[in-house]
Amino acid sequence: MTTLIFTHPDFRLHDTGMGHPECPARIDTVWDVLGSGDFRQLDQREAPEATVEQLAHVHERPYVDAVLAAVPSQGRVHLDPDTVLSATSRSAILRAAGAVCAAVDAVVGEKAADNAFCAVRPCGHHAEPARAMGFCVFNNIAVGAEHARKRHGVKRVAVVDFDVHHGNGTQAMFEDEPDLFFASTHEWPFYPGTGAREERGRHDNVVNVPLAAFTGSAEFRRGMKDFVLPAVEAFKPDLLMISAGFDAHRRDPLAHINLEAGDFAWATRELMAVARRHCDGRVVSVLEGGYSMDGLAESLAAHLRELMAA
Repeated sequence: MTTLIFTHPDFRLHDTGMGHPECPARIDTVWDVLGSGDFRQLDQREAPEATVEQLAHVHERPYVDAVLAAVPSQGRVHLDPDTVLSATSRSAILRAAGAVCAAVDAVVGEKAADNAFCAVRPCGHHAEPARAMGFCVFNNIAVGAEHARKRHGVKRVAVVDFDVHHGNGTQAMFEDEPDLFFASTHEWPFYPGTGAREERGRHDNVVNVPLAAFTGSAEFRRGMKDFVLPAVEAFKPDLLMISAGFDAHRRDPLAHINLEAGDFAWATRELMAVARRHCDGRVVSVLEGGYSMDGLAESLAAHLRELMAA
């Protein structure tokens, strides 16, 4: 068993408009990586559309209905200043969440692979129960986590988010649930303004590691080793999920953290070791941010190599 990839051609059709950072070129870059070297051997599966019921496990049903009704017949509409829907977005936003559910089915239900990577867009970790924000429409990883619990009886799910922006939506969906755990490393203070160290969740099930602007590898690794990894160990997840944003790379134009591809490799390797100890290596990783095409390509390749090595 190895690493499965879940993706779909329709992710390219999500049209955010000229100059928008979350653009089709991002998924082109991801597909270029997947089509190169040893990554070509990985089995790729088509991401299905999530059902309304799956989305409504973490989003308020009126919000789900309103988003789907808002998809325009032509042109584009804004759900917030940064978050766009185009006439060709419906399939992408549904398949981005559906990919994560299908990956959970493959890794947990079918046991068809040890781990999976969901090459999707738009990203999802900012989406709150009834609010789109920060390029995110539905919270893909939270939808998948709840699918794991409801469909497969997984009791304890941990999400670790190393995107440079705090995953406020995932935290909002997890912080009151004792069997859900969320940890985030992120630039702070920075968009979206959440993620202070004092935010610990109702059941001490949230760990935030704020990083000052212009910090780099040493501070990131120290935060992971001192706070995130011990907390995940103590939580003992039955499934580990990764919000894999690569916008903390030093080349990224939207942030100010100076990581290298090797830092993402190291973090992935450490998380895979935790997963082997507690959940038979079961990991589902989901693409979040990353807006430098070179930084995204380098970091994604490093991340995938560690998933494959595990």
